[in-house]
Amino acid sequence: MDGNGRWANRRGLTRVEGHKAGEAALLDVVAGAIQAGVKHLSVYAFSTENWSRSPDEVRFLMGFNRDVLHRRRDQLNEWGVRVRWAGRKPRLWGSVIKELQFAEELTRANDVLTLTMCVNYGGRVEIADAVRSIADDVAAGRLKPSAVSEKLIQRRLYLPDMPDVDLFVRSSGEQRTSNFLLWESAYAEFVFLDTLWPDFSRVDLWRAIELYLDRDRRFGGAVDTPTV
Repeated sequence: MDGNGRWANRRGLTRVEGHKAGEAALLDVVAGAIQAGVKHLSVYAFSTENWSRSPDEVRFLMGFNRDVLHRRRDQLNEWGVRVRWAGRKPRLWGSVIKELQFAEELTRANDVLTLTMCVNYGGRVEIADAVRSIADDVAAGRLKPSAVSEKLIQRRLYLPDMPDVDLFVRSSGEQRTSNFLLWESAYAEFVFLDTLWPDFSRVDLWRAIELYLDRDRRFGGAVDTPTV
């Protein structure tokens, strides 16, 4: 969900107004994902790097994420959306954690679409946290070093049952992952669109899905193409 600030600047508005405008885009994309039959959707709401922004913007983003969850949780529940949270508790406002956990519990039984809210999340930190927990078990004698494997690391991630990412979509024209779902996106297909997030809609999501469907996913394998 990138481009809120640039969207606002082009209109002579504050960055805060850009973030506010992004709320409607999120709801439209969720609705479009449901229409397209997507079962899992993850959004980058606040990264571990976002703490470096101005104190005023950080305070706004904390309150905004909390309030969006509070405003939209009943609507998402009615749509059959299951809300989950991926991220770290340290530094995160207690009121934000409370809203995330409430939404998780409210929507726990839903199965139309799983919406993962990545709040206070960073891909490198997630891997470091997983490895640290494994190292603690090795140091305590609860685990042999030879038992460490990709599957074990997967089980120590924030949401071990989250499926690998198939399609990674970034708005705003930037062409980088920005530390998002690094482990889970190892074999993802990437689509970068120029649309700034507040202007992003289900149509943009569907366009990205169409591009994805045209890709040839080989997962490291190779298939000979006969020549004529």
